[in-house]
Amino acid sequence: MVILASIVTLLLWCGQAVHAQESLVLIANPSTPPGNMTRETVRAIFAMRQRTLPSGEAAHVFVLPDKHPLHERFTKEILGVYPHQLRLSWDRLVFSGTGQAPNEVGSVEEMRQRVASTPGGLGYLNKGAVDDSVSVFSVE
Repeated sequence: MVILASIVTLLLWCGQAVHAQESLVLIANPSTPPGNMTRETVRAIFAMRQRTLPSGEAAHVFVLPDKHPLHERFTKEILGVYPHQLRLSWDRLVFSGTGQAPNEVGSVEEMRQRVASTPGGLGYLNKGAVDDSVSVFSVE
């Protein structure tokens, strides 16, 4: 009986931990009007295949390191790919001379600062880390 109660408690705690995880949001430079982007557009921009935002402005993509938990969540939940798959697509562009990799930042704070200070800047954060220095896009 004690074991069963412990298992139930553990399952309830795990369920709360999953629900407590903050949602991810796509952030942009404040000069970019907030709006919606399709998942396909976001995937194309972050794969560096599309070089402009829906507004026509040149996109400057910022990402966290491949092993960063927020980057892993973003690639899986929003882009629908694994971080290593995204890295392979960037490497292909760079090594073939047909494109470039996105700008890598070292922290969530640096992500917010660089997106906020770069016209056409695009990145991602947990919803709770967003302030008025960036615009927020919803992903459809």
